[in-house]
Amino acid sequence: MKIGTIGTGFITDWVMSQVLEYHENEYAAVYSRNYETAKKLADKFHVDKIYTDLEAMMSDPMIDCIYVASPNSLHYNHAMMAMKHGKNVIVEKPFASNEKECDEMIEMSKKTGCFLFEAITTVYNPNFLAIKEELKNLGQLKIIECNMSQYSRKYDAFLEGKYPNVFTPKYSGGALMDINIYNLHFVTGLLGMPKVVHYKANIQEGIDTSGVLTLEYDHTIASCVGSKDNIGFNFTQVQAEQGYIISKSASSMTKNVEVFYRNGDHKEIKLQTHQDSHYYYAGEILKMIQNQDRQRCDEMLAHSKMVMHVVDLAKKDAGIVFDADRN
Repeated sequence: MKIGTIGTGFITDWVMSQVLEYHENEYAAVYSRNYETAKKLADKFHVDKIYTDLEAMMSDPMIDCIYVASPNSLHYNHAMMAMKHGKNVIVEKPFASNEKECDEMIEMSKKTGCFLFEAITTVYNPNFLAIKEELKNLGQLKIIECNMSQYSRKYDAFLEGKYPNVFTPKYSGGALMDINIYNLHFVTGLLGMPKVVHYKANIQEGIDTSGVLTLEYDHTIASCVGSKDNIGFNFTQVQAEQGYIISKSASSMTKNVEVFYRNGDHKEIKLQTHQDSHYYYAGEILKMIQNQDRQRCDEMLAHSKMVMHVVDLAKKDAGIVFDADRN
């Protein structure tokens, strides 16, 4: 794939470093409204084409895929624009601001035939897939606990009244749309759509800086802690009648996975040999496009839609309203 990127933050740098480990991919162009910002990223990756005009990059016939890492509220517009220009699209999480935007993006993907993906690590990680398979050996699942707490680099600026994008309703920010998205993908990836959704959040200036998302199923309760205003021990634990699975890492990574059985047996799951999990979804996305595997793409889009539906329920429960929700 010849990839053009929107967004020049650390996530673009981090993701593209892993995407380019697949030699079939080429970093073809960098877009930013600011030329100097774009040039800095382009120079690092030896990219020749720099665009400050988004329409010009979208119209470049040499680019066949756009990676969207703009602020959350712009994911919809940028993805729709790219697909209208016939480009495949990889959208950084969260997929959209709400389920309505998600539905329209999926519809555009089907209409244009362009492949569309959410750049979410969790559900592509080999260790996560092994955890999902291991559940059949543990009897009735009862409790899931996920904690992903990471003090945001932008939180101090927010406290100073500077309102960075990640902490504003205007740009669909907050902990639920960032940190807790990984936890939500983990739980729904295992159990599907919950029957009841509750979100209790620490809200400042209309945005959630941390919170606890509770998902209820017939026989299982999941607790998802996501924090951008404090630090904590990141872990993921699945508890069942016949044993438990624990990963001493965030749900975005699912590293260091161990299974403890009630009969005293124990095993480790070490299927992730790469240190960064973006490597795995990048490989799966490339494979789907190469094989023109529309069925698999649609399955993953259905999963992203389910996640956005739960996000909308959680926002409603907590009284969170983005500018994009009013459109």
